[in-house]
Amino acid sequence: MRYKKLTIQTVLLLLVVFTFHVLSGQPAFSQADAVSFTDITTELGIEFRHVNGESGQKYFIEPIGSGVALFDFDNDNDLDLYLVNGSDLPGRVSPILPTNRLYRNDGTTFTDVTTQAGVGDTGYGLGCCVGDYNNDGFTDLYVTNYGANVLYHNNGDGTFRDVTAAAGVGGDRFSSGCAFVDIDVDGDLDLYVVNYVQFDPETNPECTRQGIRTYCTPEALLGVSDVLYLNNGDSTFTDVSEETGVSEASGKGLGVVCGDVDNDGNVDIFVANDTTPNLLYRNTPNSIEMTEDALFSGVALSEEGRAYSGMGANLGDFDNDGYLDIVITNFQDQTNSLYHNAQSRFFNEVSFAKGIGERSLPYLAWGVDFIDFNNDGWLDLFIANGHLDDNIAEIDPIGTYPQPNQLFLNNRGINFSEVADEAVAMRKVSRGAAFGDIDNDGDIDVVVSNLKDSPTLLRNDSGNTAQWLAVKLIGTHCNRDAIGVRVTVISGGLTQIREVKSGSGYLSQNDLRLHFGLGEVTRVDTLTVRWTCGKVQTLQDVKTNQVIVITEN
Repeated sequence: MRYKKLTIQTVLLLLVVFTFHVLSGQPAFSQADAVSFTDITTELGIEFRHVNGESGQKYFIEPIGSGVALFDFDNDNDLDLYLVNGSDLPGRVSPILPTNRLYRNDGTTFTDVTTQAGVGDTGYGLGCCVGDYNNDGFTDLYVTNYGANVLYHNNGDGTFRDVTAAAGVGGDRFSSGCAFVDIDVDGDLDLYVVNYVQFDPETNPECTRQGIRTYCTPEALLGVSDVLYLNNGDSTFTDVSEETGVSEASGKGLGVVCGDVDNDGNVDIFVANDTTPNLLYRNTPNSIEMTEDALFSGVALSEEGRAYSGMGANLGDFDNDGYLDIVITNFQDQTNSLYHNAQSRFFNEVSFAKGIGERSLPYLAWGVDFIDFNNDGWLDLFIANGHLDDNIAEIDPIGTYPQPNQLFLNNRGINFSEVADEAVAMRKVSRGAAFGDIDNDGDIDVVVSNLKDSPTLLRNDSGNTAQWLAVKLIGTHCNRDAIGVRVTVISGGLTQIREVKSGSGYLSQNDLRLHFGLGEVTRVDTLTVRWTCGKVQTLQDVKTNQVIVITEN
């Protein structure tokens, strides 16, 4: 009955949108709103295939999958691609040792430069994030593993070196998401690492449903606390998990995303936990102490007070009210959670009211982000789906192992409408997703990692008829990659905000450049940069359809 009521509410909202546009002389759903994608994975020369180490034993780690990163490692203004791989588990020996892979963007093709670059980690990989931790002008790479993690320092000549031991950020747990973030605002990037559960293949639990062997849920294992490393400013880090309060929560974390959710000028940290309450660490000004505030803020549990199976998470201002909202992906038969920022340190759960709740119930979701795919100035939603169990059809009559990914277009902040696109909806067992303008044509493309499969590179072919602006930020006093910096763009009566993020969605990393869709507006009235160190820069009358580089002055 609840679902029927909410569906009626959604229909009424659509009628409101339609009526508003008719009265204002604007079409409710114009041709400009249409989006179209093309799978160009083979065309670009990507030959990577993910390995999860399965041997029939149903080890808990096998279906977790991995992330993907889009970042410009060689500073040539083209987005390069890093793909995280799993590894062998007891009972399986691959003929060729699985490794992570780095592909250099050469314009029309991607070239595998893993060996030359020295980033072919052979651990059981899960996630990745990037950030210039030593402010030398070249973006570095961090990889999370089951076991020791890896920090790769970018040498600036197309190669990296493993500095994990010297930096002190290896760890020995089951790590998942990660993010560089300057919590003490000293201009040096610190590092937040999410840890999942206590897992040992020798004591792998056995679980069944209806007498059929399945992968266990996280309830069968104990959780592990996360780790926060403080940058000492000399290329080393110190574990400050206890001092900051991060070690007090033993969650079962997967996704992490950082941003200023309360508009106090300080970057906060949100962690999506799997079957335990989510975490929201509010940053205390002039201190490294973090205040965990998720329950009070209304984002720790679902609307009915349950701890959902949080996978991925992201931040974005979907209604352009100047405050960051939160989206979390969850398990099949659970709604994906959309939390609207109420601007008073509280969030309201609006998944059904905004049109994504009911549409998420048939799917098990992972990667997610708010992205303006059609450049109309309103953030859309992309969600990557795929089940855990390859035998789910034997257990659940509506369950499928490969599942279609989903794209929801934003109806000017009122709600979202799911759109059908053949390339997006191709059924695979998807996990992480990363977003960026791969071909530098002014619209955002997508890379999706797929379990036991090749990735999917989706080129945005929506026609690029709307205006756009991309902003690349370079810090001088603040951290070089400008992570945590907020940009506000005012144009045509619309105000948009974006923040530079390290790590996002599910185990993945987006382009560090900020992208703004501008519709039919040909000039930006005002562009304001709020640097994490407190400085503010304002530009007036900025032309569109360009990548503008702004250096902190």
